[in-house]
Amino acid sequence: MLQSEPIPLQILSHSLLNERRVHVAVLRLDKIHPVVSGNKFYKLKYNLEEAKRLEEKTLLTFGGAFSNHIYATASAAKLAGFQSIGIIRAEDADKGNPTLAHAQTMGMELHFISRESYRQKNSPEFLKNLKAQFGDFYLIPEGGTNEFAIKGTKEIMSDSYSEFTHICVSIGTGGTFAGLAASIKSHQSLIGFSSLKGEFIHEEISNLLETNKIQTKASHEIRTEYHFGGYGKHKKELINFMGWFYEEFKMPLDPIYTGKMVFGTWDLIEKNHFPPNSKVLLIHTGGLQGNTGFAAKTGIDLPIL
Repeated sequence: MLQSEPIPLQILSHSLLNERRVHVAVLRLDKIHPVVSGNKFYKLKYNLEEAKRLEEKTLLTFGGAFSNHIYATASAAKLAGFQSIGIIRAEDADKGNPTLAHAQTMGMELHFISRESYRQKNSPEFLKNLKAQFGDFYLIPEGGTNEFAIKGTKEIMSDSYSEFTHICVSIGTGGTFAGLAASIKSHQSLIGFSSLKGEFIHEEISNLLETNKIQTKASHEIRTEYHFGGYGKHKKELINFMGWFYEEFKMPLDPIYTGKMVFGTWDLIEKNHFPPNSKVLLIHTGGLQGNTGFAAKTGIDLPIL
């Protein structure tokens, strides 16, 4: 239903990597599709197929005012012939920001609710009220993470990447981490970098793996020290690193997910976390559309191409 472009594997060359004898490459999922970018392509792929199988006409989902998920779902719905509804957190959101403007261009009907109401989004009563308001729809949860999303993200890793010893990825709702955990080889180690502040993410990921019956013989860990203040937060150190990384490798990152993950990985390399001759694969999960909105909100320009 969605057609992917060839996914480049970009090899990084730098004196630090030579000194530490660590090989690093980046799987550029940001290049997989013009508008359904990164891990969102995989998360939406089988959800669209399931909605089509159920003969639903409308997709409904949730997200913030600068959400990659809202942007991607609106785009995917348009391409696949669905109507779409976005329930947006925060009544005071700028309805004309680049993310929401694109969603509306794609035909998504936006409804803004308070943060308090938004916290009820998973309750049966709240969903019942949405059905009464909008009629039948196919529900895609915030961030897109459900069993169909994980079915998709399992496909990110293939035998083509079996040479890598360590796989690094950012964590939001955990669907991509879960899919990778289910598909990596026994000799590989999966490292997730949480974009959220707090240790609760360990329990959330554990519950996600258990619910989806994911057992892996490979090792996996979650790093929680690179959140830079929490979800959607940033510090000058992160922005400076992203600017340096772009100048060095001509690769844009986003400050919500990939910037923090790459910063964390680079810091671990500097601290000799990876044994000599390790082969590290960074998963670039896209999200670059948010850089335009980030600039509008903060005045900080970030590379987007």
